[in-house]
Amino acid sequence: MERGSRVSSASVSSQGFEVVRGRGYRPLQVIAFVEALSDERDAAWERAARFTVLAREMEEELELLRVRVAGLAPQTYESLGESARRLFGLVQEEATAVRESARQHAQDVLDLARDEAAGVGEAAQVYAGAVRADADERAREVLEAARAEADGIRVGARLEVKERRGETLAALREMRERTSATLAEGAREQAERLDEVEREEAVRLAALHARQVEAEAAAERLLAEARQVFADAEESARRRAEEARERAEEVLAEARVRAEGVARETERVLRDHAERREDVQTHMDHVCASLSALTGRAVE
Repeated sequence: MERGSRVSSASVSSQGFEVVRGRGYRPLQVIAFVEALSDERDAAWERAARFTVLAREMEEELELLRVRVAGLAPQTYESLGESARRLFGLVQEEATAVRESARQHAQDVLDLARDEAAGVGEAAQVYAGAVRADADERAREVLEAARAEADGIRVGARLEVKERRGETLAALREMRERTSATLAEGAREQAERLDEVEREEAVRLAALHARQVEAEAAAERLLAEARQVFADAEESARRRAEEARERAEEVLAEARVRAEGVARETERVLRDHAERREDVQTHMDHVCASLSALTGRAVE
């Protein structure tokens, strides 16, 4: 009995697999499905990379703001008195606004980096667990289908042997009955014919037994292949889960480094603004002292 004759009409599962004997999947389709899941995981990593590029662009924008602040021309005072005080007030307001804007921007970048790192790590762990669980389930289904098919091969071969043996015994009984009825006419000839028939049937039974052995060997090979598919899928899932965990740790570490760099740069910008404010205050104090010396009265 050929293997193809034992496979029932294939149906299609919700994942697109062809179902063999009503409950198993083809190994190649399972492997293709696992590879598709790997492609989805790679797409998730690409999205994480795009978020990384966005954080870098935000850092570059902060650097441009710092350069613009550093490039501001020194203030000059063409007139003194009330105008000088208003100018000093405007400088203080601008310094305060820039400092608050820089602090808020740095905090936003830090929060975004932390949220993104946490999200990537959690998503990687969840995805790795899902890939491993799905691969295990698919491999178990393939193994169960292979076992069921092997059992079907064994049962079919044994039923065929029993059926052919029954036919052979019936033919022998019929031949003996005929031989007994005509023994008086040709006992020797019929005996030889009976021996020949028995030899032919023995050869046929031997051939059937050989086919049974071959069928059982094919079933064992199928089981061995299914076990190998299961082992390969389990190893692939374990390796991909490990890669996902390592990548999540790398992304988290990079996010922390970027956040620390942004925090340091923000502190430096704040220090620069504080120094500039002190310089302006010193200059204003000097102007007021000069006015007091020239006019002989205190300048408010």
